[in-house]
Amino acid sequence: MIVVMKTGSTAEQIEEVSTRLAEEGFKIHLSQGVEKTIMGAIGDRSRLEALDLEALPFVEKVVPILAPYKLVSREFHPANSIIRIGDQEIGGNKVHVMAGPCAVESREQILETAHAVREAGATFLRGGAFKPRTSPYSFQGLEEEGLRYLAEAREKTGLLVITEVIDARDVSLVADYADVLQIGARNMQNFILLKEAAKCGKPVLLKRGPSATLEEWMMAAEYLMDGGNYQVMFCERGIRTFESYTRNTLDLSMVPALHTLSHLPVIIDPSHGTGKWHLVPPMAKAALAAGADGLIVEVHPHPEKAVSDGKQSLTPEKFKVMMDDLARLTSVLDRELGEVSKRAE
Repeated sequence: MIVVMKTGSTAEQIEEVSTRLAEEGFKIHLSQGVEKTIMGAIGDRSRLEALDLEALPFVEKVVPILAPYKLVSREFHPANSIIRIGDQEIGGNKVHVMAGPCAVESREQILETAHAVREAGATFLRGGAFKPRTSPYSFQGLEEEGLRYLAEAREKTGLLVITEVIDARDVSLVADYADVLQIGARNMQNFILLKEAAKCGKPVLLKRGPSATLEEWMMAAEYLMDGGNYQVMFCERGIRTFESYTRNTLDLSMVPALHTLSHLPVIIDPSHGTGKWHLVPPMAKAALAAGADGLIVEVHPHPEKAVSDGKQSLTPEKFKVMMDDLARLTSVLDRELGEVSKRAE
């Protein structure tokens, strides 16, 4: 439920309501705006009658949240959440682009790519050190060695690092190196992993499962927030349909849908969403037109030699062309592309 305090409520009055709720076993989450304070309370609704909060002169109203997802919902947090990562903010007026190879293959490869995408305008470097693959014989990633290369690339370029964690046992290790932890599509409902990621203290990018409904996806995010991590971003990366021309069907309707139902930022992955490099730029532009807060794009200096996902990877040259187009588009949309902090140069 949501407790809406009256305008001008004092800190002592807010504390009184919080104490009453806590004594009845509710988890309390405060959202303090310029004029009003909204208090989210998660717990047994049957205990509310005994509290009779609306009888208090400084409580405006008590509103139940009917959706199964509570903390993720816009009812709980009416304003857009801003995820602060280093000097960057995701969820505001700036659009951020995360770019890099599907897999970290070598030190030379990741450093070359990092410099190229940073020069083109990316603010985050993506790259997989742990790779969950359909075939056990496919390249599985460099693991901690790959994490060290990503950290070195961050040091040399100023780009923030996002990489996937695939096992609950590796969360603390990945969090030591990365700025953002990615939960991949295959692990969207790996609840043990979600609970562990909730405790890591780092922002999480939660990808949609290939067959997940909107509600299932939001409930997965609820696991992260219920565990205490409010730095959560959704990532639409395409779903499985009957269409065989593209790798997946990129569901851009999720951008306005999520923005209506939730306060969390939405990132789009046009690389996995299409599986074809020539479809990435037009779908990236369509994603921004739909209101996406950012993009995560695969870029490889030599896609024809990539150990994974070469067909959907842009070359640095093609990525630069796309970024120039996105800069013009964001201007029309009254937004702007994020930039690497001057301190990182």
